[in-house]
Amino acid sequence: MITKSTLQDIPSLTTLINSAYRGETSKKGWTTEAHLLAGKRTTEEELEQIILDPKNTFLKFTENDKIIGSVLLVEKENQLYVGMLTVSPELQNSGIGKKMLAEAEIHAKTVGFSTLSMTVVSVRSELIAWYKRHGYVETGEREPFPSSDIHINISDKPLEFIFLEKRL
Repeated sequence: MITKSTLQDIPSLTTLINSAYRGETSKKGWTTEAHLLAGKRTTEEELEQIILDPKNTFLKFTENDKIIGSVLLVEKENQLYVGMLTVSPELQNSGIGKKMLAEAEIHAKTVGFSTLSMTVVSVRSELIAWYKRHGYVETGEREPFPSSDIHINISDKPLEFIFLEKRL
């Protein structure tokens, strides 16, 4: 079941997101960034700020009372930004991510947007290909990957974001 996340979901969401992107547990799935980045993907404080912002909708995919997927939707000027699409590493390749993307499109239409956008780390070719198979295209825009105490680049390659978008 896909529903809107609440503040009570923050501990579970934090654990899920960090386990899917970073560290040893993320290596069970194909979307890991553990070979590129050290540190955490998010914090409880960041998720609280996200959920409290009225421009944001954080959806969760729940099964048997456990959050196994999530996606952040941010209302920007003329498009809906899709971020932090997450599926539990053990359940990746089971269609949950596809369902979350479909729900993002429904939400975009509901709030009056006809374009979805996202950023993906440029060296994540398998992930970029997955989004392209779901109708996203590269815009040509790029920006440097931010450096911070939670996003620690351990790759031998410079990292940058590429922008993808999908028109509905």
